[in-house]
Amino acid sequence: MTTTATWTRKHLLGLQELSREEIELVLETAKSFKEVSSRDVKKVPALRGKTVVTLFFEPSTRTRVSFELAAKRLSADTLNITASVSSTTKGETLLDTAKNIEAMSVDAMVVRHGTSGAPMILAEGLNCSVINAGDGCREHPTQALLDMFTLQEKFGRIEGLKVAIVGDILHSRVARSNIWGLTKLGAKVTVCGPATLMPRGIESMGVQVSYDIKDVIRNSDAIIALRLQKERQEAKFLPSMREYAQLFGINAVKLSEGKDGLIVMHPGPTNRGLELSAEVADGKQSVILDQVTNGVAVRMAVLYLVLGTKES
Repeated sequence: MTTTATWTRKHLLGLQELSREEIELVLETAKSFKEVSSRDVKKVPALRGKTVVTLFFEPSTRTRVSFELAAKRLSADTLNITASVSSTTKGETLLDTAKNIEAMSVDAMVVRHGTSGAPMILAEGLNCSVINAGDGCREHPTQALLDMFTLQEKFGRIEGLKVAIVGDILHSRVARSNIWGLTKLGAKVTVCGPATLMPRGIESMGVQVSYDIKDVIRNSDAIIALRLQKERQEAKFLPSMREYAQLFGINAVKLSEGKDGLIVMHPGPTNRGLELSAEVADGKQSVILDQVTNGVAVRMAVLYLVLGTKES
C-alpha cells in the first residue's frame, strides 16, 4: 500500500472524520516506525524538544503506556496525569485543567475521558494538539488504527477482508472506530452480539448484523472480540455472564469451524472465559500481543503526523 496523501490535521479526534487516504497515510507511517522498536537503541530524534502530556480520566494500561513509549521513542518529553491527581478532583473543569497544563508550553495532549466528546471540547479550547485516546462510547481511533495495521500485516491487505466485531457493540468505542476505518478501507464488516447490546440502526454505518456466532466464525477472515463491559451490566442488558459466554464467547470448539488463516483479535483487557477462552486467547490464531506491539508503532505515527503539521 502506498499513498500520496499529506497530513494537514492538528488533532486526531476520530476516524469518522478521516478520509481513506489519511488512514492509509497513518498505517504507512507506522510501518516505517515499527522497525525502531526492534533496535538496540529504541529511539529516533523526530520529536526532540516536543512535550507530550497523557491526561487520563479512565483506567488504562495498554493505551497509556503505549502512548508514553511512542513519545519517548520519538525523543519527546512526556508527562503522565491521571484523574486522581488532577485538580478536577477539587472542582476544576476539564478545560481549565487542560489550559493550565498547556500554559507550561505543552505541544500535544493525549486524552482519555468517560464523557463522549470531551476531546472535541479540548481541541476547540486549546492551542496544542489533542489526540483522542478514547472518549465515552464514541471513538477510540488509535485502537482501530492498530487493529487495521495488524490486519494489513497479517493479510497484506484490508480491501475485501471479512471482519467480524463480536460483543457489546452498544457501548464500544472500539467497535465504532473500527467500523468507520475498516469500511473506508474496503473491508466487509459484520457485527455480532446480543440484541440488547446492538445499537438500533447500526446498519446505517455500512455493516451487516448477525446474532449467530457460529455462522460469523465460519464466514470471517478475522474476529475482533470486544471486552464485555461488566461495569455497564447493572442495567441488566444480559440475563447472566454465563449465558453470554455460552452464546457469544469464543472457544476452541467454535473456532475450529472457521476457515484456514482465521485470526482472533481483542483490544484488551480480556475477560478470560467470557469473551475468549484461555485456549483461544493464548492459541496460534490469536494476534493479541501483535496488536499491543503494533500499538506503539501506530501511536508513534500519529504523534509524528500531528506534531509535524501546522495548525489547520
